[in-house]
Amino acid sequence: MENETNQVEHKTMKLLEDILTEDEIYDISETFRLIGDPSRLKILYILSHTEENVRNISAAFDMSPPAVSHHLRLLKSMKIIKSERRGKEVYYTLGTSELARTIHRMVDQVFKMHCKI
Repeated sequence: MENETNQVEHKTMKLLEDILTEDEIYDISETFRLIGDPSRLKILYILSHTEENVRNISAAFDMSPPAVSHHLRLLKSMKIIKSERRGKEVYYTLGTSELARTIHRMVDQVFKMHCKI
């Protein structure tokens, strides 16, 4: 019994050695919080497949432009999306980071699982 306890303690200690730092865990939880919002999830789905501006996203989801801008600002702060100014318009698309690519795959998979086709 004691040997079994020592094995568990050893496994637990090994896991604790490999665990992320508190800051890394916080960053990951913030990312999940951000993409867990229904409006941001819809925006991410669109931006995973095309580039769009605030006006078109607002119209597509019947949201106010300030609300869309707020969601875009949060996603951009986490480097999940990127923007490009063209004249008076700013166009948004999914970023190119590993995090953005992972989120793209995840969002696509979730939408496929719930597709009514």
